[in-house]
Amino acid sequence: MSFQHVKVIYPTAPARPYTPMRGSLSNVWFDRYKISNDCPEHIENIDSMCQDLTSLIDDEVKNGIRKNRILLGGFSMGGGMAMHLAYRYHKDVAGVFALSSFLNKNSAVYQELKKNETELPELFQCHGTADELVLHSWGEETNKTLKSLGVTTTFLSFSNLYHELNKEELEKLQAWLLKKLPDQPTD
Repeated sequence: MSFQHVKVIYPTAPARPYTPMRGSLSNVWFDRYKISNDCPEHIENIDSMCQDLTSLIDDEVKNGIRKNRILLGGFSMGGGMAMHLAYRYHKDVAGVFALSSFLNKNSAVYQELKKNETELPELFQCHGTADELVLHSWGEETNKTLKSLGVTTTFLSFSNLYHELNKEELEKLQAWLLKKLPDQPTD
């Protein structure tokens, strides 16, 4: 995805021991006790990465990009990371997208939003119905919970899509992104 009027930054998750892979090094945003929505979050890892990613956001703001012109998002764990980053630390960004992603049932995001009184970034979420790694029901439950906590959401299901991206999904994401960040005339 590239756009004339939008700068896209694709950070790579650092290599770290990943418990679901028996401690083998993997490029992941945070560790998990297991790939499931019914276990505690590895909140120390998540908060550490939120601090690191905040420095990327701060750099863009220092370079003249307004926070209401920044979208956060990702695929799988990247989408979960984006939801933590936006809904816990950067509620003034333009929006969030999460593809094949979920939050744990007792996520710190939900705890934060229970005490929230500000307008929240819109969430665009997509998930494949055949995803066997991150179950479609986990994504759906995440979306319903966020909606109940005041987030404006879109949730699109893609039939027979596994833990992967497809062209139709990316086209829908692109349309949403362009709606959230329309081209602005230069001053």
